[in-house]
Amino acid sequence: MTNEMVAILDPVELRVLAVLAEKEGLTPDNYPMSLNAIVNGCNQLSSRDPVMQISEAVVLDTLQRLAERKLVNAISQAGARVVKYEHRMRIKWTLEQDKLAVLTILMLRGLQTAGEIRTRSGRLHEFKTVADVETALQFLIDKYPPLVVKLERAPGTKESRYGQLLGGEITIVAGSEQTSSSASNLTQGGRIAQLEEEVAALRGEMEDLKGQFEAFRQQFQ
Repeated sequence: MTNEMVAILDPVELRVLAVLAEKEGLTPDNYPMSLNAIVNGCNQLSSRDPVMQISEAVVLDTLQRLAERKLVNAISQAGARVVKYEHRMRIKWTLEQDKLAVLTILMLRGLQTAGEIRTRSGRLHEFKTVADVETALQFLIDKYPPLVVKLERAPGTKESRYGQLLGGEITIVAGSEQTSSSASNLTQGGRIAQLEEEVAALRGEMEDLKGQFEAFRQQFQ
């Protein structure tokens, strides 16, 4: 399928943004969120697919990128020592709470049926019926560009699954979910290039240390 995308987000950006939206509904008294709280939410073992282990530095860098794209807002409250963060998905894509809840669950837990979304939405939004979930899903599908896609029913299954499109187009390979898009590939390429630069810098520092140690050793020969 080919769709113009609203935004292409990498897996960490998706997780950070979804955690902000989830905690806004689950723990409103602790929202907006501190960096430490967001890290804990990203690395949470329950209600996450996949489970991640993301460092504070990576989460902070991700928040800064999302803020540049107007998807996150940083708040510095008077007298407060800690900067807090809030998502802007509701404003960015004009979403009421039921639609935001559906999108958030898909971002946190991958491909799901409408029934699974209803069961897992919990305190984010109380859907009375699966049909109510399907109505919210259809709204997200009908947006232009779309935020959600309905996948073809897999052989041997009774219900179709849905997936969010913020991370790129979805393809199913041997029953597993994969996202692919030129933009997301470029994002990954940029991350790889950055890591390669960091490795090269570390190697340079190691060579300098070796030289200093050798000079120090020769003083005692």
